[in-house]
Amino acid sequence: MRLLLVEDNLKLGQACKILFEEAQYAVDWVQNGDLALAALATEKFDLVILDLSLPDMDGIDVLKEIRNKNLSSAVMILSARGSLSDRVSGLDFGADDYMTKPFDIEELLARARMLIRRAHGKKSILLEFENLSMDLKKFIAYANGEKLDLTAREFALLRVFCTKSDIVLSKEQIAQSLTSFNEDISPNAIEQTISRLRKKLLFCNVKIQSARGLGYILMTTAK
Repeated sequence: MRLLLVEDNLKLGQACKILFEEAQYAVDWVQNGDLALAALATEKFDLVILDLSLPDMDGIDVLKEIRNKNLSSAVMILSARGSLSDRVSGLDFGADDYMTKPFDIEELLARARMLIRRAHGKKSILLEFENLSMDLKKFIAYANGEKLDLTAREFALLRVFCTKSDIVLSKEQIAQSLTSFNEDISPNAIEQTISRLRKKLLFCNVKIQSARGLGYILMTTAK
């Protein structure tokens, strides 16, 4: 899952970036509104975490632009501006959630998980597909109740497939979901990760099916 963090405070931005990367998100961090809009114009994000007090523009203007362009990203405002009028304004202009600073780390992570699940039509903290389940808080995947031995990259890839289990994902879409601006993942590396993951799913009722010329999709093998 890919996240855009829009925060001009260096200490807080760095802390949030580390926090979300440890939770297996691909994080792009920008420090003003212009850079945020440039990123949103060229990349797809599952979630935008948006400060309002930016050095070049009000975060509300960034939010308006996101909604005017009908971008699908969920938006959480994370701001020190916590008056009722600020919260109402943020939600009225299209924010999906509003948190005030200072904040609790666990609540921030929980709300981020909730917004991404909601955006993809999922309700539970557990992603489930056939006999496969993923605990998004503990970063553990199970098959028939048995823990799967997955690397962080394999878990992140499986989360993408389970979250978007009804569509074919191209290698480009997979790469966008797994990496931030300063990272690079080659098509060959994606193929290698998929190959390793396929082997670990052999005893599950699911498989990663190739769609010739299009990409990959998570399918059931149960009859």
